[in-house]
Amino acid sequence: MTIKEIQNEIIDEFSMFDDWMQRYEYIIDLGKNLPLIKEEYKTDNNLIKGCQSKVWLQGEQNGETIVFTADSDAILTKGIIAILIRAFSNQKAIDILNADTDFIDEIGLKEHLSPTRANGLVSMIKNIKMYALAFDAQKKN
Repeated sequence: MTIKEIQNEIIDEFSMFDDWMQRYEYIIDLGKNLPLIKEEYKTDNNLIKGCQSKVWLQGEQNGETIVFTADSDAILTKGIIAILIRAFSNQKAIDILNADTDFIDEIGLKEHLSPTRANGLVSMIKNIKMYALAFDAQKKN
């Protein structure tokens, strides 16, 4: 599936819920199913700066695509990174770089987060894009 198709699927899933309490519960459930980062990658280098909670993100090249794993010490934050990993993992670096993140606004996520969590969300996206930029640059060299 393309990034856009996955994002549309996420939008459809969130539209099934009537209120934000149900959506929060869904986000938490997504976090519980997150493929966890290996302990060896839970280092300061993989810690996302700008997050209220601790969030570790690791990206590895797998052929033409990048595979992301992550973890967080906060259950809601773990769900948020799970949504982003679902959208961007197993995609080509160039596709990640060119992808928009409008789906986050469409599901209403950013407006229902505290300002510090919203900043963390932006930092998570930035780190995912930085991995894509680094892998894309390597490919060109």
